[in-house]
Amino acid sequence: MARTNVIGLERSDYKGRPSTLCPGCGHDSISNQIISMAFDLGIERHRIIKLSGIGCSSKTPAYFLGGSHGFNAIHGRMPSVATGALIANRELRAIAVSGDGDTGSIGLGQFKHLIRRNIPIVYIIENNGVYGLTKGQFSATADEGQNLKYYGKNELPPIDLALEAVAGGCTFVARSFSGDAKQVQALLKAAINHHGTAVLDIISPCVTFNNAETSTKSYPYGKEHEEPLHDIHFIMPQEEITVDYEEGETITVDLHDGSHIQLKKLERDYDPRNRESAIILLEQAQREHLFLTGLLYYEEPRPTLVETEHLSKTPLITLDETQLRPSADVLTEVMNRYK
Repeated sequence: MARTNVIGLERSDYKGRPSTLCPGCGHDSISNQIISMAFDLGIERHRIIKLSGIGCSSKTPAYFLGGSHGFNAIHGRMPSVATGALIANRELRAIAVSGDGDTGSIGLGQFKHLIRRNIPIVYIIENNGVYGLTKGQFSATADEGQNLKYYGKNELPPIDLALEAVAGGCTFVARSFSGDAKQVQALLKAAINHHGTAVLDIISPCVTFNNAETSTKSYPYGKEHEEPLHDIHFIMPQEEITVDYEEGETITVDLHDGSHIQLKKLERDYDPRNRESAIILLEQAQREHLFLTGLLYYEEPRPTLVETEHLSKTPLITLDETQLRPSADVLTEVMNRYK
C-alpha cells in the first residue's frame, strides 16, 4: 500500500502531466523534488499557484502539482502576473519557475522589482546557460569565452542571478545543482516557508545543447566541481531541534513560522546571515569559476507587498462587490483630500 502524508495524499497525487523535455534534462529532476517537497510537507494543492514565463523551464509547472492553480505568462512578464495573483489572494502559496533567459534577459527588470516589492513567492531559476527551446543560443548566464557548435564564441561576461538577488534586497537566496536532490529538496522546503521572496538559482544542465565538460552549466562540471557550503536540513516546528557538534559547527536559522534550517559547516567558515560576506563570496566564486552551492544569504523577513500596501486581511478575491466598489460618497471624500 502506498504511503500517505499528513493530509492523506499519496506522492503520486502531487504529480502533473508526463514530461515532454529531453530525457535526462535537469528540469525534470527539479520537478520531482517539488513533488517530494509538497508531499512531505502535506501541502494542499489548491492553495498553490504555479507561475512561469517562456522557455523549457517554463513548461515544467505542467509536470508537477496537477491539482494546483497555474498561469503560464509571456516571456519575462511572469513577476507581474505573480504580483497580481498574490495581491488578489494573499492565502495562496506561489511557486514560480523561470529560466536564465526568461529572468536574466527580457525579464531582468521585472525580476528586480519583484524582489524590491518582496512578493511572497518561491522563485526558481532553472539555469542552463542557453535558450534550449529555440535551439541553444547563448543566454545572459552563459560563460564568457564558451563555444557552442552552432553559435560560435560568447564574448560577453555572464550575469550572476544570485548576486543580482542579494544586491536587490532579497532576504532568501540559494544556489544548487539539479543533480543534488537532497540539497534541492531541503532548500525548497525552507524557501516555501520563507516570509517573502525566496530565490533559488539551480544549475540545471541542458543535455542537448550545453552539456560539454567545459561548460559550468553541465552535468560533468557540476558533479566534478560542486562545493557545498554546508549540509542543509529543514526542520518543521513540531519536531525537536537536534544539534550534532561532532562534525563541525551547526548554525540554526529560524524562519518566521517556527520552522528552522540547520546548516552544518563543511570546508568553509561561512555564515549566510551576513549580506556583505554573501556578495564577496559570490564575486569571488564568479572570478575563480567556483561552483558553490547552498544557502547563500538569509536575513530576517521584511514586510511583503500585501503588508506594505495595508491590504485587507480577507483576500480581495473573496470580498463582495459592495466591499470592493466604493460608493459615490466615499469617492467624493477621497477626491476632496487632493483639492
